[in-house]
Amino acid sequence: MPNIKDVVEEQEIFNILKKTQNPSREQVVKILNKAQEKKGLNLEEVGYLVNIKNPPLIEKMFKAAGEIKKEIYGERLVLFAPLYVSSFCVNDCEYCSFHRKNPAPRKKLSLEEVKEQVKILEDMGHKRLLLECGEHPVENTIDYVVEVIKTIYETKSNKGEIRRVNVNLAATTVENYRKLKAAGIGTYQLFQETYHRTTYEKLHNGPKADYERQLFAHDRAFEAGIDDVGLGVLFGLYNWKFEVLALISHAQYLDRKFNVGPHTFSVPRFQPAETVKIKLHHAVSEDELLKIIAILRLAVPYTGMIISTRERPEIRAKAFKIGISQTSAASCASPNGYSNDHSRDEELSQFSLQDHRNVNQFLISILKQDILPSFCTACYRSGRTGKTFMELAKPGDIHNFCRPNALLTFAEYLEDYAIPQTKKLGDQIIQKYLKQILSSDIKEETKKRLEKIRKGERDIYF
Repeated sequence: MPNIKDVVEEQEIFNILKKTQNPSREQVVKILNKAQEKKGLNLEEVGYLVNIKNPPLIEKMFKAAGEIKKEIYGERLVLFAPLYVSSFCVNDCEYCSFHRKNPAPRKKLSLEEVKEQVKILEDMGHKRLLLECGEHPVENTIDYVVEVIKTIYETKSNKGEIRRVNVNLAATTVENYRKLKAAGIGTYQLFQETYHRTTYEKLHNGPKADYERQLFAHDRAFEAGIDDVGLGVLFGLYNWKFEVLALISHAQYLDRKFNVGPHTFSVPRFQPAETVKIKLHHAVSEDELLKIIAILRLAVPYTGMIISTRERPEIRAKAFKIGISQTSAASCASPNGYSNDHSRDEELSQFSLQDHRNVNQFLISILKQDILPSFCTACYRSGRTGKTFMELAKPGDIHNFCRPNALLTFAEYLEDYAIPQTKKLGDQIIQKYLKQILSSDIKEETKKRLEKIRKGERDIYF
């Protein structure tokens, strides 16, 4: 097993945070100028950024992050929805409503119930799901998960279909990761929750309490052939400045070892739930969350960044401009949550949500921000994953594929699911960004494919 210090060296991080606690304006400007080369930052440079207190410098940092996000990911925002299939769990994690001691009834979806949930999501227009469930060796076996994935891909509703399933499952074995790979997953997500080992071990009881099992799960996933992985921290469990440096250190480790950095960072912030009684000593404010997003975008510019409906619409709108490239919409955080009788069942939810807008309401909001919604899954199905994706993302060339594919998938949504207001705003956005495709050949081909979509063809991509 690799050495923990290869991934995250706690004392080094504390030393950096102490050394960088009073950044000068000149230091910050120099770092921001380097960041705009889109080659990333080292941990000491990140240390200076997390310690910025001057509001004008923070705004300057937000502006630089927004420019980098636009240069690499453009105006696009990829949409997905989480699908919880089981709340059975053998772990007692103090921040999670699925903890073992929770007396609330447990729910595990049958394959027929999975079909029902998937059809509801397809009828919303979703094309990409994030599969989630608790850790349980009997109820949530890898074979059950594989059958769920197979069922998701096979389930169709009218014109709807799920084209890619990403998974957020407990750390497991190389053999089980191979089964997930064979099932056709997209990205494998697993969050360290907190990189501070003492805090990690204090907050966990059960198999997940093994810090090293969690930390090296992505190594095992790579060994199994999964080449797109997602990292994340549950912000609020420990000092966010430490967590940011540790998260970036983990990303750099993966890049060094596998020549493939994380496909995504997720930035969930602790939210309460019915039976979660944890008292936070490191609560993260909304303003601090925005700083985290901007710093991650500057430090690891090629990585997709995800924000969920844990956050209020107003904060999400700001986050989209400074770094976020993927987001959930119209989410539920409990098994069977998309059925009407469970849509607001707080007792069964893993955590509380702050954004309850439906997909059309959400789309209208981001269209007014001049954001192009994307339901694209083309990279996964065209082999643009792992090293291939990194070779396109790091210099910003992924933009050449993503804008046309975003236009095509959004055009599908407008034809099949949009209400009149969304359709009107959406058509304007499509015309705006169609004009911005740099290659005249690709622009003309995109126009032809948009016309095919209007005539009923589906799933056309570059």
